[in-house]
Amino acid sequence: MRAILIEVCMLLMLHAAAKAAGTADSSRVAQMLNDFHQAAAQAEAKRYFDHFAPEAIFLGTDASERWTLAEFKAFAQPYFEQGKGWTYLVKSRHVYFSQDQNVAWFDEMLENESYGVCRGSGVLLKIDGVWKIAQYNLSIPIPNALARQVVGMIKNK
Repeated sequence: MRAILIEVCMLLMLHAAAKAAGTADSSRVAQMLNDFHQAAAQAEAKRYFDHFAPEAIFLGTDASERWTLAEFKAFAQPYFEQGKGWTYLVKSRHVYFSQDQNVAWFDEMLENESYGVCRGSGVLLKIDGVWKIAQYNLSIPIPNALARQVVGMIKNK
């Protein structure tokens, strides 16, 4: 009986430790993504791009916008050099973690002055203890009531 009690206590302690690690990672991911958006708004290229993993992919709102990190830097750098960034305000965010706490995926609803409501989603990797963006996908959610009209406009383009 005593062995069972010790085993149950160990399991509870491991569960509590895993939960605490998840809470710390949740906070770090939120801080990283918030800083990512703030760096873009302030046109701080180095700070912004430091949040990406070396093999990162950025998917923009246009179907043609699938960029490696080098390609995305080439696209964005001229804007940043002119002090022009882009501001996306986070309205909500959901983050999920793999069991080993080394991979996370997220979705966030964003507000942008030009595009209105947008959605960012992506995959994060913990590299040397630091969360990095492996893939970011920026999209513009289309209300179902407008979907056929928008699809028709795209087809006729």
